[in-house]
Amino acid sequence: MELTKEIQEFLINDALERFLCYVKIWSTSDQNIKTTPSTKIQFDLGKLLVEELKELNLENIIHDEYGFVYAYLPPSKGFEKTQPIGFLAHLDTSESVNGKDVKPIIHKNYNGDPILYEKDSELSLTLHDSANLEKYKGLDIITSQGDTLLGADDKAGIAEIMAACAAWNKFDELKHGPIYICFSPDEEIGLGIQKVDIKKLAEICYTLDGGEIGELEYECFDAWLALFKFKGLNIHPGYAKNKMINAIQIASRFFSELPEAESPEHTEEREGYYHLTKLEGKAEEATARMLIRDFESENNQRRINYLESLKQTYELRYPGLNIEIDFTHQYLNMLRYIEKNIKVVELAKKSIKKAGLEVKIHSIRGGTDGAQLSARGITTPNIFTGGELFHSRKEFIPTIALQKAAEVLIYLAQLWIK
Repeated sequence: MELTKEIQEFLINDALERFLCYVKIWSTSDQNIKTTPSTKIQFDLGKLLVEELKELNLENIIHDEYGFVYAYLPPSKGFEKTQPIGFLAHLDTSESVNGKDVKPIIHKNYNGDPILYEKDSELSLTLHDSANLEKYKGLDIITSQGDTLLGADDKAGIAEIMAACAAWNKFDELKHGPIYICFSPDEEIGLGIQKVDIKKLAEICYTLDGGEIGELEYECFDAWLALFKFKGLNIHPGYAKNKMINAIQIASRFFSELPEAESPEHTEEREGYYHLTKLEGKAEEATARMLIRDFESENNQRRINYLESLKQTYELRYPGLNIEIDFTHQYLNMLRYIEKNIKVVELAKKSIKKAGLEVKIHSIRGGTDGAQLSARGITTPNIFTGGELFHSRKEFIPTIALQKAAEVLIYLAQLWIK
């Protein structure tokens, strides 16, 4: 069944209204806090979603102690035995940029000129930032005021799922099988999904957490986290010769040894990298945090081996220095799991095409809850939300993306009942 104009208009209006509401709710996660959720403010958005899910007549709605929101949409009559599917999006936003007091701005009928920001006169959004802006001329585009991120990652995904649920509730002609909904905490710090109750999910799920319109992803990085501790010895600088071991200065030299060509700002497509995200300390002790990413696990092992050899070199170079490195494997490339059930991807491709879009297959240069879920037996590729320039003050989304992503979900549900 092709979606009528009435349904399409309903989807864009409903998704837009919800999105503009959700982004105003502060829900930033915090990598320095080890509880789940890492921040209590994520419960605030979850509480609102629980009430909205009740209004849409979903069942088995649960808001658990970890911040997860689960819900179940019973199948249309006659489709009780259809393969159940699930849709997921995450509640938190990145701590990379301020996510408090977000005030979304709709730029009507974008004309291709630079978009200027109310809160930062020196900031602008141009075709140089995203060539896709050329495609959005004549459409409405949403940004922040320039002093915060927008939060399309991933409140657009939540709004699109909720709009689809609203359409299933309103339009009886939209048939579907059993559908499971899950909104998760702490995706941005890679920890929340570890607490998910997989018994409350379908065996086949889709995350709505991707980028540009039409994007479909089912391969991601093999991911490691490295935590460093440099232990030195502080001495009064007037008497420090041949005695002081300046931990933070040595740490700075240590990280300057990493190949610049293997940093995020110098890599693209399938190229991996080292990403130093934090370095702090004093002469006595310094700590650092690093992400290690590649699509091939052996390339990451090469990077780990290099860091280990660098540690040995520096401990020899500076007698008395002690360097501790704690490596944690965060998730595997999800492709190895999804390619065993490629039907899940093929139906997503068909759904994107039915929504009148070009399918754009990308490998995720980042993380997704689907990687950990796929490793646990829940096959979970990633569908676009339509947002771009995530984790920045230039983050934006065209309003049409909110409609189109919701359409894809409705078409997916139709295809699965066939």
